[in-house]
Amino acid sequence: MTIHARALLFDNDGTLVSSLASVDHCWARWAAEFGITAEELERVALHGRTAVETAADLLPAQVVPRAVARIEQLEVDDVPGGVELLPGTRVLLDALPADRWAVVTSATRRLAEARLNAVGIRPKTLITADEVSRGKPDPEPYLLAARHLGVDPAHCVVFEDAPAGLAAGRAAGMRTVALATTHRPGQLSADLVVKDLSALSALVTDAGVEIAVCN
Repeated sequence: MTIHARALLFDNDGTLVSSLASVDHCWARWAAEFGITAEELERVALHGRTAVETAADLLPAQVVPRAVARIEQLEVDDVPGGVELLPGTRVLLDALPADRWAVVTSATRRLAEARLNAVGIRPKTLITADEVSRGKPDPEPYLLAARHLGVDPAHCVVFEDAPAGLAAGRAAGMRTVALATTHRPGQLSADLVVKDLSALSALVTDAGVEIAVCN
């Protein structure tokens, strides 16, 4: 199977990098500090959502700003040694011109840049929670990335590991590639489902980028 696109839009955590152990550790510490039980934390989705949305599900509105600032600080402090490239990330990104791809993440810009810098990824276009009013599964983050790249959403392909991100890509009118890095393949609805980016190759042409499944 080959997918043709003008631009490739990548989620970050679980797609390009993994920091799941760090995320679990930091949110557990955060919950304890704010008097939230482990059972309460388990009932809300952490992955693929903004910290503001998660905190708002658990805490009174007046506490949310302080709580969001605290989890951001905990996660930034935990970046050294807590982030690693996922298979295939370096090879695929190195094959792409800087103006043909973007990173679209639910993290804040400060946290996203810390994680990306830790593994040497410096996208020309980075869309974070700070730039949007509604996070995934709303299509706003991916539509904003398409506008920044000057590409029609119909000519973009979204790469995601989380159902919320895949839903955002579909709602934006984009094709989707799911990576089974944090969820089982059967839990992911996309045009193409692969184990990770190492299963894909990219060929840049005058017309755009051809994404193919490696044999």
